[in-house]
Amino acid sequence: MGVIPSEDILLVAFTGSFSIWHWLIVLAVVLILFGGGGKIPKLMKDLGSGITQFKRGMKEEDKSDENSEDENGEKPALNRDETSTAQSEKVDEEKKQKAANG
Repeated sequence: MGVIPSEDILLVAFTGSFSIWHWLIVLAVVLILFGGGGKIPKLMKDLGSGITQFKRGMKEEDKSDENSEDENGEKPALNRDETSTAQSEKVDEEKKQKAANG
């Protein structure tokens, strides 16, 4: 019997009856055990507080959009369709006023 090269031993050890997914799960478990279990809840807490801050910021932005008005006392249009609708309504009002005045 001959000597098995060390590269072949590693190849057999890592590809034997286990796939790469098995080794990744084992690696994750080892990292959790030796990396400290308290770090994961802290990370999840930070993630949750980040999501909460994002939602709060979105609500504040919506409130500021509702409260903001331009110099004419009109709310700013949000998209092109609303802008054209607002402009056409303004033109219609001006035509009505001109027709009423003379």
